[in-house]
Amino acid sequence: MSRLLPITALLLAGVLTSARADVYRWIDEHGVPHYSDQWVPGSVVIKTIKPHPSTFTSTARATEHRSLPNNGLSTEFTDQANARAVQQDMAKTREVQCKAAKDRYMKAIQSRRIVKQNKDGEREVLSDEAADAFREQARKDVQDHCGSVPAFTPEPIPEPQPIPEPKVNPAEATSP
Repeated sequence: MSRLLPITALLLAGVLTSARADVYRWIDEHGVPHYSDQWVPGSVVIKTIKPHPSTFTSTARATEHRSLPNNGLSTEFTDQANARAVQQDMAKTREVQCKAAKDRYMKAIQSRRIVKQNKDGEREVLSDEAADAFREQARKDVQDHCGSVPAFTPEPIPEPQPIPEPKVNPAEATSP
């Protein structure tokens, strides 16, 4: 029992310190926002446990601010702003994923053949069955990311025009 108490205290201290960590946000090359407690180049702090220097000019003001009963309101307001920012980022991510899924689907249904890279990096043409499976998966991806699949209206193929016969002078066509 005497060993369990220090181990529990260490675990509790670790949990409490990680719960008060700074939160960083960054956007990758695909437009997807990421959040972490670790700094990454290009990331921005969206939540911090440190007071802002412009807000507190002295420690006396800081302790006075903490003793006010409305301090919970400012924390709640900050949490709501962070939640709104996360929701906006998620909406942007869904929009980007929806557009990419629609583009992939439209290319798949408009193409006669579907070409993919294999494990060696070489291009290979999918069989008809594999291409149909690819198109079906692309359709499901659009359904999942966008909620509905866009209607496909192919452009009409123009009627082929007959090629006119070349005009040949029979005298020039025969050799003497």
